[in-house]
Amino acid sequence: MIAKPLFIDNLILCDTFKEIQGDFVECGVWRGGMSGATAEVMGKNRTYYLFDSFEGLPAVKEVDGPAAKIWQDNKSSAYYHDNCTAEIGYAEMAMKKSGVTYQLIKGWFSDTLPSFSLTNKIAILRLDGDWYDSTMDCLVNLYPLVAENGLIIIDDYYAWDGCTRAVHDYLSKNDLPVRIYQTKNGVCYIIKTSNGRQL
Repeated sequence: MIAKPLFIDNLILCDTFKEIQGDFVECGVWRGGMSGATAEVMGKNRTYYLFDSFEGLPAVKEVDGPAAKIWQDNKSSAYYHDNCTAEIGYAEMAMKKSGVTYQLIKGWFSDTLPSFSLTNKIAILRLDGDWYDSTMDCLVNLYPLVAENGLIIIDDYYAWDGCTRAVHDYLSKNDLPVRIYQTKNGVCYIIKTSNGRQL
């Protein structure tokens, strides 16, 4: 589901920020491969929270852009993956192999995230929700829980209009002077700093 150069860049980012104290949260898990690999990089001294409907993506809305509508309508595409549906057992197996403490939270982000709480801050937050509403739900509910100098990886920033719009809308609405960066292979990320500048 993710190209090897992007997969590697994700792991390099997580390795770079693994000294930040706190837990790992991924929203949009699919089969859990990215989370499982990240856990091996970041180690066992934290809890890993994985959110997904495990029923595929919600319906595209106009704000998500015409390309998203075309993608979701083309059910015969090799990239459709049954609307990104995956049984929860795949993610369970991936995380068991990593040997870390984890929780799988099944359901739509709009239902599961508002009631989510944790004792620690989030060291790394990885967003892979594709659409505007999903990305906005993640940012509204989880960005405040990210540690200072914590990392937010935004998987679909360059892929889908809705994700891009949600990021900019959230940062603008909350008057956050946060820069948007990318790795050499195009993984988008931001760093939660009070002054908006990179470390």
